[in-house]
Amino acid sequence: MSGIVPAKESGLDSNDKLQLQSMVESAPFPIGVYVGREMRIALVNQSIIDVWGKGPEVVGKTYAEVLPELAGTGIYEQIQKVYTTGEPHHANNQRVDLVVDGILQEFYFKYSFTPLFDAQGEVYGVMNTAADVTDLVLARQQLELAQTSLKGAIDLAQLGTWELDLTTRAVSYSENIQSWFGFAKERIAIDDVYDPMHPEDRDPVEAAINRAIAPGSSGIFDAEYRLVHPDTRSERVVHARGIVVSNAEGKPYKLLGTAQDVTAERHRQQDLERLVQERTTELEALNEELAAQNEEYMVVNEELEEANRLLLRSNENLEQFAYAAGHDLQEPLRKIRQFSALLTSHIPGAAGNDARYIERINAAAGRMSTLINDLLEFSNITTGQARIEPVELNAVIDTILLDLDLIIAETNAHVQVERLPVIEGNALQLGQLFRNLLANALKFRRPGHAPVVLVTYDQVPRTLLPAAANPVRKSEVYHLIQVQDNGIGFDEQYLDRIFQVFQRLHGRSEYEGTGIGLAICEKVVTHHGGALTASSQLGHGATFKIFLPM
Repeated sequence: MSGIVPAKESGLDSNDKLQLQSMVESAPFPIGVYVGREMRIALVNQSIIDVWGKGPEVVGKTYAEVLPELAGTGIYEQIQKVYTTGEPHHANNQRVDLVVDGILQEFYFKYSFTPLFDAQGEVYGVMNTAADVTDLVLARQQLELAQTSLKGAIDLAQLGTWELDLTTRAVSYSENIQSWFGFAKERIAIDDVYDPMHPEDRDPVEAAINRAIAPGSSGIFDAEYRLVHPDTRSERVVHARGIVVSNAEGKPYKLLGTAQDVTAERHRQQDLERLVQERTTELEALNEELAAQNEEYMVVNEELEEANRLLLRSNENLEQFAYAAGHDLQEPLRKIRQFSALLTSHIPGAAGNDARYIERINAAAGRMSTLINDLLEFSNITTGQARIEPVELNAVIDTILLDLDLIIAETNAHVQVERLPVIEGNALQLGQLFRNLLANALKFRRPGHAPVVLVTYDQVPRTLLPAAANPVRKSEVYHLIQVQDNGIGFDEQYLDRIFQVFQRLHGRSEYEGTGIGLAICEKVVTHHGGALTASSQLGHGATFKIFLPM
């Protein structure tokens, strides 16, 4: 649909107006006429109405009223300059964002603003012609992006790149090729490119190019040739590949390609062929020796089977030892503690050294019992077959906090736990993990400060894992559970040491424990396919980070 304003408002007589309207309506491209300093729309054709997407009722309105989204883009100023100076304005592949059907959309146009003069030579309006080149510009952007990606891949692979202009017969190339050919210029005629090639290879290379650019061919160029450097006379072997680029009419105008120095590869190939020939004779002689070695391998296999049986037996012995440690070794300790209690009850007035000796016996037996239990836990995690099932971590931690309620109350501790996930794992082992971490957070508190413990949850993509975290099982995303406290912290130079068995950063007189708890924690996380690390600053608390695969 098109429209027209009265001739009087447009500055034209009726005949001129009708002629201009006929030209606008018959134009196959978007066209509009705007008159007066306000740029009131006088004429439009259906093409420009479709481009604007504002409906047919636009004639008589100002350009700014119909296209308010163009404010601040400079287009209003372009039209006013044409109206004021009488000089046309042309734009190529200009981005213009238009609101079409209520949505701001990106377009590209090739457009012109041309002044319209009345009989007295005064500018009375501006004619706007345009061509929608959005598809062309986007296609060109995609091509440029593809070329950029290709160049990056070529640079990464340390290849050489080249380009043959089929119109000018000139070749441009990258620094690698320039060095290989010994050229001083960055662009050279194709005939000069053949000069450094071995005389026997020039004609085959030229024939390969002609085949690639011939009508109806695949457009693929593939040739391998020898180069003789003009200065050093050193010889190298180059493998070049390329593809023909054609214009819209299907006429080839460019040949793009890469080249790779395969000298070392060809030398290795020749050496290999020579070695194959030499080894063929040797292999025949070795067949008998190999037969004898096969018999030896059979013996070795039998020995390996025996070693496997011994390993299984060793594992069984280790399990038996764990059982003995849990029962037989605990029994003497119970006797020691019972007799200590009897001594205390039979010597009610014990004082001085006697009382201290009995107290030290009880303390040592208690530490030994704790140590045996911790070793049993560590051994069970290492050798046991854990049952895997869905585990609700919040329920596990709630149970642990009930067990720790006495020390939480005594220390006036504040423990906050976020909503944690349900994961596939072993509930008993995960309970050991969080029991040790929470107990440590409460134990290693700063004097005079109530413990504050935060258990938080997040998800971390594999690409953002810290360098210290190296999970056993690979996953695109990991659960991240952090246990953070405000305790005494530790120096991070001892980070690796704290996860080792029997390693302590503090004396037993300062903080009780066996030095096995964090080793158990790391073993549990490892058995669940994850990683355990920590960060801390001495005197400012510690944060233990658990990464578990999803």
